[in-house]
Amino acid sequence: MRHLLGLEDLHRDEIVAILDLAEQFVEVGRPGNDKRSDLKGKVVANLFFEPSTRTRMSFSLAARRLGADTIDFSPGGSSVSKGESFIDTAKNIEAMGVDVMVIRHASPGAPHLLARHLNVHIINAGDGPHEHPTQGLLDVFTIRQKMGRLEGLTVALVGDIVHSRVARSNMHALLKLGANVILCGPPTLVPTEFAHLGVELAYNFDAILPRCDVVNLLRIQFERQRTGLFPSIHEYALLFGMDGDRLRRAKPDVLLLAPGPINRGVEITPEVADGPNSAILQQVSNGLAVRMAVLQHLLAA
Repeated sequence: MRHLLGLEDLHRDEIVAILDLAEQFVEVGRPGNDKRSDLKGKVVANLFFEPSTRTRMSFSLAARRLGADTIDFSPGGSSVSKGESFIDTAKNIEAMGVDVMVIRHASPGAPHLLARHLNVHIINAGDGPHEHPTQGLLDVFTIRQKMGRLEGLTVALVGDIVHSRVARSNMHALLKLGANVILCGPPTLVPTEFAHLGVELAYNFDAILPRCDVVNLLRIQFERQRTGLFPSIHEYALLFGMDGDRLRRAKPDVLLLAPGPINRGVEITPEVADGPNSAILQQVSNGLAVRMAVLQHLLAA
């Protein structure tokens, strides 16, 4: 495994190997623990052509926790804004002695393009609506950590499936690890073509909720609302939001995830987001361990 471009192309054993390695890094990421030197002398460059808070900071901190140096790039004020090509910019950064490039870009396939033209390790940190593999890994890692297994669990991905790179990476990982996957949301946001992957499609959240062991609540992107994909934010919250009433109708130990940033009162109400069934902040903590595992996995190969 030279790159991490997506979870669709990874074998089950490769996913499990990263999850197992992440277990070893959970304590490393906790405050007060000493920085390690596993990646001393290595350089990790973060190329984020889209805004990011959690993912970008998580990768930077993961690299530094393992002893690597980091470079942060953003397009504003760079040569890209002056007309330099995407590939030329990446090649110039590569020429500085970089070992790994973490790339987020609005265009699907942008990390794959870099992988074909550069001689460094490439990690996809989100490419348009295509994939977000480290988010998928940290989600399944959190499920395994909290539930003790993945095989046989029923996991619902609820929300804007059609535009969600998180949903796609979760689907690939969950199916390979033996979970049952339900995609749920308004019909305009849950395309029927996903059914051929072996997932269940649902348009009534209340009907499937009692069967779910895990519910992953995907963020509704308010900018999509202007295209009329559902009548209103209020109606979406009524039909697909996780609130106290729905939580009482779910399994007592149902696990609630949300990749963030969450819209409180839309996908999930505040008291549920902060309640005992929620692992939202644990996902953030686990993201650090998973990204340390990915960096170690690539650079130790």
